[in-house]
Amino acid sequence: MANVLIIDDDPDICGILEELASRMACRAFKAYSPEQGMDLARHQACDLVFLDLQFPEGDGLDILPELLATPSKPEVIIITGSGVQGAELAFKHGAWDYVQKPFQLSEVSLSMSRVLAYRREKAASKGPVALKRSGIIGESLAITRCLDDVGKASATDAGVLITGETGTGKELFAYSIHENSRRSENCFIVVDCGSLPETLVEGILFGHEKGAFTGADSRKKGLVEQADGGTLFLDEIGELPLNTQKKLLRVFQEKRVRPLGAAREVSVDFRLVAATNRNLEEMAASSKFRLDLLFRIRAIEISLPPLRERKEDIRAIALHVIQRFCRQYDMGMKGVSREYFDVLTAQTWPGNVRELVNVLENSLATAIHDPMLIPKHVPYQYRAARLKKEASGTKAETDSVAVENGDADLPLPLLNVYRDDCEKRYLHRLLELANGDRVKACTLSGISMSRLYSLLKKHNLSSFKH
Repeated sequence: MANVLIIDDDPDICGILEELASRMACRAFKAYSPEQGMDLARHQACDLVFLDLQFPEGDGLDILPELLATPSKPEVIIITGSGVQGAELAFKHGAWDYVQKPFQLSEVSLSMSRVLAYRREKAASKGPVALKRSGIIGESLAITRCLDDVGKASATDAGVLITGETGTGKELFAYSIHENSRRSENCFIVVDCGSLPETLVEGILFGHEKGAFTGADSRKKGLVEQADGGTLFLDEIGELPLNTQKKLLRVFQEKRVRPLGAAREVSVDFRLVAATNRNLEEMAASSKFRLDLLFRIRAIEISLPPLRERKEDIRAIALHVIQRFCRQYDMGMKGVSREYFDVLTAQTWPGNVRELVNVLENSLATAIHDPMLIPKHVPYQYRAARLKKEASGTKAETDSVAVENGDADLPLPLLNVYRDDCEKRYLHRLLELANGDRVKACTLSGISMSRLYSLLKKHNLSSFKH
């Protein structure tokens, strides 16, 4: 018997859906708030969840990712009276369907029947195969969803577009798709589209025959032909010239390529995976990227989260990278202090995982003879950034207290008191981290020596010793 969870603050809607579930031989559970619904979903296996979007407590959409990540991984049908607003976001997070109130029971029952049939087929199929992660580290909800997408993409030969900021690991995910696919025994060809010279791009991609141009003294396979039987990964595909995009589109459609100087085309069988850190839809709208090519490469899209949105993975990534570098440099394993991790998690990481790896390598080079990594081994710019963040956080907390107490329009003298208090706390923390060393404090904070001494005198910290 399938289990159906209904999360809606309207008792009448809950009653109607409960009756429908009963008619379809399902067991129904009701919850009148998102919190109550999540509590039930955590402790009771569910096949289907009906989720309303509007509650007095907030937006039901907020719990959708967590619902989908519960052990039973239920399908979710969004059901609400707020129109189609939020539908796109719900689908993006994995909702099965979207039904608007008032609704006909027939349309709800049809969607429900399809869900239950899908769940039965899924239960009868072979169990999941362990995914080869290809060096992808992390267990956060955001990265787990991406790995689920990798598993789905690996089961087909459909074109995949991987999007995400620079340094988020797009090539790792592309290789994971290849490694988990039926093509894993064959080649994985990487093409860095951003580094292809425009005058040579076609020869590099499509190859050439002997005598096709001056210096072509033998036939050479292009990268597309080299991917025959395997996977072709086009990194930063948004950098390709429009003329090349047109020719590639035909190659992708026909799976045939004509080398430069060749009389006929050559058949190629490859799986296409592309990646970009640019918005290809915006580029297509401004005629900088072919819309028909976008449709061809984006049968499946995997959007990678930036590191700042999955900070819970930083510790695992750091430990993995540190161990790898310690083995690589034959320096013995290092311990890592809690304070070191605190500095790492305080950063925003605009360069994402790639930037984190560079910082870790720098730390190990600095701590080559030390048994443990501590904050002093982190490059000074990152330690200074943490100090500034703590200082701004203290000021923000003080300001929020003033607003909560109805004191947003405080007189200027009192505001100055708040400001001075934040400034003094910042200086005290700065001197602690610098162990009382004024020169080091200036390096960490970017404050000039004369300005530092002026501030220390102002706050009676001139005699501070750690």
